[in-house]
Amino acid sequence: MNQIFFLFFFGSHINLMEPGNTTQITEFYLLGLSEEPELQHIIFGIFFSMYLITVIGNLLIILATISDSHLHTPMYFFLSNLSFADICFSSTTVPNMLVNIQTQSKVITYAGCITQMDFFLLFAGLDIFLLTVMAYDRYVAICHPLKYTIIMNPQLCVLFILTAWIMSVLNSLLHSLMVSQLSFCTDLEIPHFFCELNQVVHLACSDTFLNEMVMYFTLGFVGGGTFSGILCSYSKIVSSIRRISSTQGKYKAFSTCVSHLSVVFLFYCTSMGVYLSSTASHSSYSSAAASVMYTVVTPMLNPFIYSLRNKDIKRGLKQLITRKQ
Repeated sequence: MNQIFFLFFFGSHINLMEPGNTTQITEFYLLGLSEEPELQHIIFGIFFSMYLITVIGNLLIILATISDSHLHTPMYFFLSNLSFADICFSSTTVPNMLVNIQTQSKVITYAGCITQMDFFLLFAGLDIFLLTVMAYDRYVAICHPLKYTIIMNPQLCVLFILTAWIMSVLNSLLHSLMVSQLSFCTDLEIPHFFCELNQVVHLACSDTFLNEMVMYFTLGFVGGGTFSGILCSYSKIVSSIRRISSTQGKYKAFSTCVSHLSVVFLFYCTSMGVYLSSTASHSSYSSAAASVMYTVVTPMLNPFIYSLRNKDIKRGLKQLITRKQ
């Protein structure tokens, strides 16, 4: 329903706008990761495999969390939502890329590009907010263990999820609406495998100053603000762990944070690195290649990271598999 709404809404902008000085813009060209014909089948195979692993792995996490009553806790509630966001996050870019490779077409419609951009920003923002909420959950669990069930009550958990969705939707709509007001001339080639906000903005022939200001402001507010919240949570966690007398207690407390820290490191370092470096090279394929890390690789690795050292998830997956047999 949301996609139909966005296609209808943004499609109407195509007819109303007069991009550039002469012609209307109806499509863009996604150049992908490489223009070498001999590499296309290799890229297709790699990305198809990674996408399947991403969907199956995250879906197993969701099903295990739902089916195992021992996993009906705030931590795994947020993890199942993160897994859902990761499936949707990868689904906004990879399937379209695979279709383009298979059909040997680089074309994406104007409405399709805006829609893809909107959903990409939506689920990227949702990932960021969920990682921040999960950091707060770990802070409460380690620093206030006796009050954990009282503080992290079901009402607060649902409120966190709703807030994450609302903030993500508002952020994505803001950028999409602003891009839909830009005019585009003749340079319609996007050196990327999806309609990335920064790349599209810099193709416009109209003034993009306001777009860039809003883009970097929201990047600082959402990315910087949430990352500061995560750092604040972990600074208090580290301080609390240091006060634990036994080595075993310290290890047990810190081990509950290792998976989350790994995901945060992967997502933030790669995504922030791409956006900060993109100011120096708007048309380089290096930005597209680097984007693969946080758009495809990180969602694929999340299920492995969270299940590799987690006995509860392993037990839930084992029960899920044996139940299906």
